[in-house]
Amino acid sequence: MLSPGDRFEGYVVDAIVGHGGFATVYQAHQGTAPGRTVALKVLADRRRGPADRTRLRREFDVARQLQHPHIIPVFEIGPDWLSMEYVSGGQISDLPTVPNRLAALGQIADALDYAHERGIAHCDVKPSNILVSQSFYEYGAMLVDFGSALSIGGESGPSASHVAASLPYCPPELLTGKAPAGATDEYSLACTAVELITGRPPFTANTQAGLMAAQLHSPPPQLSRRIDWLPRAFDSILAKAMAKHPQDRYQSCAELIRLITRVVVD
Repeated sequence: MLSPGDRFEGYVVDAIVGHGGFATVYQAHQGTAPGRTVALKVLADRRRGPADRTRLRREFDVARQLQHPHIIPVFEIGPDWLSMEYVSGGQISDLPTVPNRLAALGQIADALDYAHERGIAHCDVKPSNILVSQSFYEYGAMLVDFGSALSIGGESGPSASHVAASLPYCPPELLTGKAPAGATDEYSLACTAVELITGRPPFTANTQAGLMAAQLHSPPPQLSRRIDWLPRAFDSILAKAMAKHPQDRYQSCAELIRLITRVVVD
């Protein structure tokens, strides 16, 4: 792991931003003098095999194709690292109010619909993959990590290890290895919205098998029955957005977030 002040591939590390099993993300700048600040994502030593490098390359290549104000810009890539725009405000869950969180989700919904129009499904929408700027009202939210992205209607679903990591947000079609649709991201966006509004995702279980079974077979919870201020209309919206079959969901991610905002905030 790098430390502040270390030099790496032409960058100088300023701080550790986040650390996980797959990679560590650093705040860094270019050159010896303070220059452009970036987020530097470096694969963990034990995650530098062909599959992990392929996922990193996919993350870079897909994000490079997508020019949208709420999709993270990427700059450079090496065998085990990539650099991208540094977003200073933390994750979407750090926003203090539900209206702000839904405003951020509206921006992410637009970004997802934009990607879907270009034949790309993100396939890993969850709170930790939505970053927000410190000046949220000026710059808003950014969708990150396209390492699991797939072609709509083409490639089969992600690996078992990835699915296990994202089970609270994983739609049935990815669990059964089917090719994604735009509605695949809509399902995950609905799960994300539930967590940001209520404090936890729609389904929870003590085991991965239990959580997988819930995503595959259980209807979405009727949250208005346990949360007094949520209207019954929210349950209806969630039921459609989390339908087990993608064709039964809303036509766009933007439509989903507009409806949720209307019944929760407006």
